[in-house]
Amino acid sequence: MTAPDSPTIFRLAYAPGVTPTKWVRVWHERLPEVRLELVPVPVLELTATLRDRGADAGLVRLPIGRDGISAISLYAETPVVVIPKDHVFTAVDRISVDDLSDEIVLHPLEDTLEWSSRPGKEAAERPATVADAIELVAAGVGVVVVPQSLARLHHRKDLTFVPVDGAPESPIALAWLEDETTDLIEELIGIVRGRTAQSSRGRNGAPAEKIKGSVKAKLAARERRAEAAKNGQKPKGAGTAKNISGRNSGAGKAKAGGRSGSGKSGGTKSSGGRFSGKPKGR
Repeated sequence: MTAPDSPTIFRLAYAPGVTPTKWVRVWHERLPEVRLELVPVPVLELTATLRDRGADAGLVRLPIGRDGISAISLYAETPVVVIPKDHVFTAVDRISVDDLSDEIVLHPLEDTLEWSSRPGKEAAERPATVADAIELVAAGVGVVVVPQSLARLHHRKDLTFVPVDGAPESPIALAWLEDETTDLIEELIGIVRGRTAQSSRGRNGAPAEKIKGSVKAKLAARERRAEAAKNGQKPKGAGTAKNISGRNSGAGKAKAGGRSGSGKSGGTKSSGGRFSGKPKGR
């Protein structure tokens, strides 16, 4: 049983390449009494982690299995092709998908990019992870298209990357079990959506201070119950805490929203020739 003085922990899982730092900072400012624990999880294991309650919420790469999962889109990442530094693509600022037609394009098993038709030539085998694919690129086996944050995460001195026009973006979303939309989840939704501490948020449109008070009431009630159980007594004011933290049963659940944040990269597309981008430095 949790001791009364133990801090409440909220576990936030996140996919490789996703950087929750700015949201963690805001969380610490608004909810210093609740410890936010970051849990790095492989991209294909995030849904299972949520279902197994290995985390309270997750920053995931869409698509994911949505049965019983709520999600809101946050932003979408630009796709880039990872190439050796002496590759011909380094002569331009960006390429098109058609420019990949003569390349061996690696397709990692953990790739979440939703291609309608995969570009280039297939490799003899599919690497298990993006990290494995990038190792193969360095060995001269082929190239790989990944979200920009993953290209930066697996940066190597002998490799670089170039944006790819026409490739699918990688949407990032906040996800959680739809039947466990707690007050702390609502707080996190407000944080990742950029709402201020004074703004109205929550399923009932309750002011921020009210929701925060409800969270604190729940924490206080939990501590009283733990203390009472330890001493074999009924906790004082338990009924009051229950009333304060009660939910509006008619409230709706957070649903997946549209994309926001970075859009598709601009640029002039090729009408059929290779190298749709402009040469660097011109």
